[in-house]
This record gives sequence, C-alpha cells and structure tokens, in this order.
Amino acid sequence: MTTYIDCWINAATALFSQALAGEPQLVEAPASELESGYFAFAATLGGDQTGTFVVLIDRGALDSPLMGEGVDQKSSWGELLREVAESAAGELLIKSGGKCRVEKFQEAPAAVEGAAEPASSRSFLLKGPERAWALIVRDEVHAAPAAQKPEPAVSVAPPPPQPPSVTAPMAPPDRAGLDLLLDIELEATLRFGCRELPLGQVLDLGPGDVVQLDRTVNDPVDLVIGDKIVARGEVVLVNGNFGLRVTEVATPRKRLESIRCIF
Repeated sequence: MTTYIDCWINAATALFSQALAGEPQLVEAPASELESGYFAFAATLGGDQTGTFVVLIDRGALDSPLMGEGVDQKSSWGELLREVAESAAGELLIKSGGKCRVEKFQEAPAAVEGAAEPASSRSFLLKGPERAWALIVRDEVHAAPAAQKPEPAVSVAPPPPQPPSVTAPMAPPDRAGLDLLLDIELEATLRFGCRELPLGQVLDLGPGDVVQLDRTVNDPVDLVIGDKIVARGEVVLVNGNFGLRVTEVATPRKRLESIRCIF
C-alpha cells in the first residue's frame, strides 16, 4: 500500500537535488540527534489521508547558502518543504487514488521541537559535497476511517418472474458503443489563461516580452481535450514534473463531447 511518507520521500529526493545548492542527496540513515538544534515545519493533511507530517532539519543547514546567496534561508526552506508536501499529495493521488490535500502548512510550534521522538519518526541525512545535515520526519498521517453505512431495516422483495416469452433486455446501444471507445487515447492540455493579441503585436514579440493572461495565479487552470474544458484544478509538482490536482469536473455529457476531437 502506497503511503504519504513514501510519496514524500520520492518528492523530497527529487526536489532537494534540484533546488538546493550543491545538489545534496537525501538518504535514510540510523536515528541520530540534531546536535546543533533544529528548525521544523509541519503540514496538516486532510482527505483520505489525514494527520500531521513534521520535518525537522539540523539548524546548521541555515549556516550554509543551500537556498542561494542573499536570501532568508529559513523562509526559503519553508517554501521548498511546502512544495514537497503538496507534490507528495499529488503523487499519492496518482499512485493510489487517495485524495489528500495540504490544509495548513506552518513553522512547527515550540511544543513540537521539545517533544520526545515518537515511534513514527524516521531519520535521514542530506548529504552535500562537503558535509551532511541530519533530517527527521515525524509521520502522524493515517487513512481516514471509512464512513459506516447503516444496515437496511427491511429486505427488498425480488422482482416477479417475467413471462417465458419475454427475454432479458439488451445493454443500451449507446453504452455498448461507448465501451468500444474507452481505450482511445486523447491528448489533454493544461490552459493557464487566454489573451487576444492583434497581429502587429504578435509580430513584434521578442525574448523578454511579457504577455499578461486573463486570470490570476490563484485561479484554477483548465484541463482541455479538443475544444472542451473537462476539468479544473490546481497545478502541483510530481517527481519534478507538472501535474494537475482536480478540484472540479464537467458533467459526463460535456466530457463525452470532447471525443469529437478525434474525428
């Protein structure tokens, strides 16, 4: 069974090596103490997987320009760890179908920093070219309990037998035809926004020019098949690639209309 921490390790391994100076590698290691103290960030998850996921990092990492020169190292770590947490939630959806979202992300309170190591902790090393930093994750994420459905109070009587001359109904012809098309591959496109431009402005475009779109960074992006919008959602990173966490979908009829793009 794919768990959130499995997806987090995959996302952190990929993003740490891409975003941090020196391309340090994340490797699991025996439990160790964070000798110079540590800073911590916590993600609160909701959905099919719920709970808190805390990452504690050796405070000595703040003394190295892992996030680049002239930037606030701690706040930059927070932005990176938030991106890892959201990427792990997206990967969990892809691999297991479990809907998981980061409902809150913040610097861990002092109470977490002073707590004893729980049994759910796992230790890692972030190994750079010249030195390594200890990193501990505290995984308190669990599958949400399934809702209990009440047993029916009464039993349903079986339908009366049909006369011998009546045959069982055939499958609806539209469904039978649809089954023949389910394996057809369709090209899906993410659309971040649109903008109408006069031809003269298009011809004048050059490197460095900025084209402003008709939506803000907080607006959902469209998943388009053919000329139909079939879903909208939030952009996430999955193993270093862009992905879409779906937040709303079109009606089944609208989604079926997108099949016209193959003719």
